[in-house]
Amino acid sequence: MLCGMLGSLAAFYHDDLNLDDPEQRRMAAIRLLAKVPTIAAACYRHSIGWPGRYPRNNLNYVNRFLHMMFEVPSEPLELNPVAAKALDLLFILHADHEQNASTSTVRLVGSTGANPYACVAAGVAALWGPAHGGANEAVLKMLEEIGRPEDVASAIDRAKDKNSGFRLMGFGHRVYKNYDPRAAIIREMTHKVLAELGVNDPMLEVAMRLEEAALKDEYFVSRKLYPNVDFYSGLIYKALNIPTEMFTVMFAIARTAGWVAHWLEQQIDPEAKIGRPRQIYTGAAARDYVALDKR
Repeated sequence: MLCGMLGSLAAFYHDDLNLDDPEQRRMAAIRLLAKVPTIAAACYRHSIGWPGRYPRNNLNYVNRFLHMMFEVPSEPLELNPVAAKALDLLFILHADHEQNASTSTVRLVGSTGANPYACVAAGVAALWGPAHGGANEAVLKMLEEIGRPEDVASAIDRAKDKNSGFRLMGFGHRVYKNYDPRAAIIREMTHKVLAELGVNDPMLEVAMRLEEAALKDEYFVSRKLYPNVDFYSGLIYKALNIPTEMFTVMFAIARTAGWVAHWLEQQIDPEAKIGRPRQIYTGAAARDYVALDKR
């Protein structure tokens, strides 16, 4: 839904955007940062049969989004400040992270001269994949599968058995070969959120035991498989009553800031040219043509 709505913005603003005009580029960036959380909240409310809520302009970015998500006409929404602080932290830590799949997609589409709404829609499509934006959802499913803290040891053994089909989700990173520094920050915030909101989540105990066991196990230490940013972020989302099907959308809200920044940078690069990844052909060499009726 988010991807489709962003695609519609590409059509809606098509005739009103001159990419050679710095002010129009700036306005497009502002519109994207403002509209993505509004659209995301509307998608969620539509999915559960609730009417949409207009943004409250007297609130800051995160509180405005949470009100659009959860407020109902019959009573005002009372938010614990730690909820907004935690979500703000996740949005900051997820905003940008090198040339990942979705950011590379946005830059590749942007190199063609496509308008930024189409570029961000393409980024959402790339983020959609479970190997990219769905990692924190996969962590929760893994913790549910493990079930109990006392079953962590057997889960560790299964993860080391290549024939078991069981993988530890939320461990390891293509860039970080030590403990992901973002994970350390989110881990601390996870404890604050669960304590402040009075959430007694057995999955947190499973996560703690799993982290402790993996950090002591030579199999994982030697392979530098440390908890990454996705390991804890899903627990915070769950504590804030954000459903798992919204996790990738939440990632997209945060990452829009990074995508837009990359797109703006790209527009003023004097050496910018259309992206053209190359490949090495490894197929057959010369082949004789055989007429269709003789095959």
